[in-house]
Amino acid sequence: MAKLRIGIPKGSLEESTIKLFRKAGFKMSIDERSYVPSVDDAELEPYLLRAQEMPEYVREGALDCGITGEDWIKERGASGKVKVVAELLYAKQSLNPVRWVVAVPEGSKIRNVKGLRNKRIATELVNVTKQYLKRNKVNAKVDFSWGATEVKVKAGLADAIVELTETGSSLRANRLKEIATVCESTTQFISNVKAWEDAWKKSKMENIALLLKGAILAEDKVGLKMNVSEKDLKNVLKILPAMKKPTVSPLSEIGWFDLDTIISERVVKELIPKLKKAGAQGIIEYPLNKVIY
Repeated sequence: MAKLRIGIPKGSLEESTIKLFRKAGFKMSIDERSYVPSVDDAELEPYLLRAQEMPEYVREGALDCGITGEDWIKERGASGKVKVVAELLYAKQSLNPVRWVVAVPEGSKIRNVKGLRNKRIATELVNVTKQYLKRNKVNAKVDFSWGATEVKVKAGLADAIVELTETGSSLRANRLKEIATVCESTTQFISNVKAWEDAWKKSKMENIALLLKGAILAEDKVGLKMNVSEKDLKNVLKILPAMKKPTVSPLSEIGWFDLDTIISERVVKELIPKLKKAGAQGIIEYPLNKVIY
């Protein structure tokens, strides 16, 4: 049986990636003592690897495909050397891109990137940081950091850091302030170039990408069903948002309709009382696993 060797990111993206695969329909789990996840798809051969390493393994063909960050593709010099199958808009805590930012102590006199001239910067994203400084014509020393980067400035080991942030809470907790954004990064599903030329592997990857993107699209949405009388239908439709036009189906009882729609979960708590006042009855809110266009 043909197999697709796929890399699953270990670390900050691990939990959200496993959750996403499950929502996409794959029963995937990881034993804490193993680096080989189990999955209910005999055609998949998954491996748990750090996102930082993923571009290199995919580029060299040790893996057919994998999930990693756009930042690590750039850092490893793999841009243009791997095929981006899909951009997967999810991070550890949100559906937004993450940022690599320059941060300094709250009391620092450094206000912007120009203030980093001849300073010492600690980061895991060394190459991208050096490219950023070069574009801004700033000469500074960039040291590789194995972790606990926020502590480096507190200990006087660095004047500034370039660190990944999603909400900024970790920086604030360490009394650091942002002074510049080095780059933004999204999660990417990438393929080895030769693997992409294999018809079976390409089809398999495209199907996985379709399901993952559908699961992401459904992440912040819910479905709504309700019954509406003919006399109230126009008023309900006026206040009912939808990804497309709502589905309106006649019920067996003459003069009544069933409405189905998909909306953003953020507006549900405000919308349901309005729908009720407009005449909607039997309102049902239900979660979604996937939304496929």
